[in-house]
Amino acid sequence: MAFIIDDGVLDAALAELAEATALVALSGMPADYAEADAGRLAAAALSGADFGIGAGVDGRRRVTIAAKADVNALAGGTADHVALLDEGSGRLLFAADCPAAAISNGGKVDFAAWEIELGGAAA
Repeated sequence: MAFIIDDGVLDAALAELAEATALVALSGMPADYAEADAGRLAAAALSGADFGIGAGVDGRRRVTIAAKADVNALAGGTADHVALLDEGSGRLLFAADCPAAAISNGGKVDFAAWEIELGGAAA
């Protein structure tokens, strides 16, 4: 099935992700906001300046989330997922797996810059 979707439609979805106010490290995939909020191993504050929307690969659109360094760990455990939270509205905006990393309570965590891409036109 072929389709065309305007970049503005994809950018609107990516702009919604850019409303996130927290980037959190988690052990396991959260089912909802409450689970992501309660399961924080580390959390970094986010603002609009931490997001960049632009062209991706092969007609896709991309949002880049800035790196965050020396983030205080809130609990110990193995982080194998990250999530974007909108704390004001209580929404889990996005969650995905990530390479597993051991986190020590009271230690420091570095979040590398990363991207989310949404698909464009397909033939």
